[in-house]
Amino acid sequence: MKFLDRTGELKRLDDLASRGEGGLAVLWGRRRIGKTRLLVEWCQKHKGVYSVADQSAGPVQRRYMASAFSQVFAGFDEVEYPDWRAFFGALTRAAEAKGCKGPIVIDELPYLVSVDPTLPSVLQSWMDHDAKRAKLTVAFAGSAQHMMHGLVLDADSPLFGRASQILKIGPLPAGHIGKALSIEDTRDCLRAFAMFGGVPRYWELAAPFGGDVEAAFDDLVMDPLGPLHNEPDRLLALEAPSAMSLRPILDVIGAGAHRVFEIGGRLGQPATSLSRPLTRLMDLGYVERETPFGAPEKGTKKTLYKISDPFLRAWFRVVAPNRALLARAGKPARSKLWKKHASHLCAQAFEDLCREAVFGLKKELKGLQFDTVGRLWESNGPEWDVVAKSEGDKALLLGEVKWSEKEADVDAVERAISDLRRKGVPSIGIGKKAETRIIQAVFFPALTTRARERRFDAVVVDGARVLGALR
Repeated sequence: MKFLDRTGELKRLDDLASRGEGGLAVLWGRRRIGKTRLLVEWCQKHKGVYSVADQSAGPVQRRYMASAFSQVFAGFDEVEYPDWRAFFGALTRAAEAKGCKGPIVIDELPYLVSVDPTLPSVLQSWMDHDAKRAKLTVAFAGSAQHMMHGLVLDADSPLFGRASQILKIGPLPAGHIGKALSIEDTRDCLRAFAMFGGVPRYWELAAPFGGDVEAAFDDLVMDPLGPLHNEPDRLLALEAPSAMSLRPILDVIGAGAHRVFEIGGRLGQPATSLSRPLTRLMDLGYVERETPFGAPEKGTKKTLYKISDPFLRAWFRVVAPNRALLARAGKPARSKLWKKHASHLCAQAFEDLCREAVFGLKKELKGLQFDTVGRLWESNGPEWDVVAKSEGDKALLLGEVKWSEKEADVDAVERAISDLRRKGVPSIGIGKKAETRIIQAVFFPALTTRARERRFDAVVVDGARVLGALR
């Protein structure tokens, strides 16, 4: 698949490599997210060298990495290095002899550290002395997110404070999925994102199916022989330490338990015991914590937890509770099962995307710059799918999101506007200020030609413009 986006990440890495003074970049993110592709592109651009660690004994790891470095430093693999201190000392001398300042990339660093816990101290000494003297640009990366976080951000870690760039690599924006999968229809793009999220490897696997996104999800995910059928278990197991013990929490959230007392109740555990595991799931990027717009981050009883990644959300809703059925089901039965949940999952994903798109919909939203966006629900009251405030509380955006498989006609748009207006203005302070401008907006995946051309007394945004704002 063609290398897409990563503009911000690549610019930061380019700036580090181009300044000629050396320095350290540290990258991490879940597996399949595209770290390796980003680092390889960066190395090729600056004529650096990429290496990836292996799960093996120390001497074997050094031999494999020496082979990778020999592609740039001839003869580097002709020596047996007794320890990592000797290895990195020789690497510095080889770089200086060739006039190379990097970038030098070591991917999957946690594999090395798990075999030799003294390695971070060796790397600290190397970065502080030899690499600094040679003005080498170095990057360490890894998919074991907990360990990578600890290696760089923990105050007790030897590498703490050494990195010039610390990048957590996240999913690709939804606006690129059409290009990646060669899909032209906006609704198919939105459906594909609800199935595969923004993970480049999943896009790469789905690309041969083109616009038939349901066939892609069936073949890759629902079919027991599909390469992604057991994907969440692999992701959790390969974390360091393993995160498999957190799987039951994802199961119950995926099944519809979103409040901490509901999660604890379904697991048969006290809610007070869930703080640490939920925090780890949020750190890993699998779960997100949601509070009503304008409510404090802590102390509110309205806090909800949801699976943040669309692919995992779909897997835990459709695959996890139906493994026995899927083991004996044919394609028609799998298709029927997907259709049972498709509308709900697509609606969730589209609603999330509409909130994300607010920051990029400047033309549609009267040129206003919004600085905070979220969702708002009130006890025994209405719910607003999109709420955003502009800088200085000058404007408040209230939005209604409607998912539909069909194009929305004029009547559907007018009904959505009426539904939104009936909810009134929420009592969150800003909306009650006389000088605050209230902007109402409705969001649809697609509109008929008449609805696109009609002028309404509210902002109307379709899926194409949502995706356009997310590139």
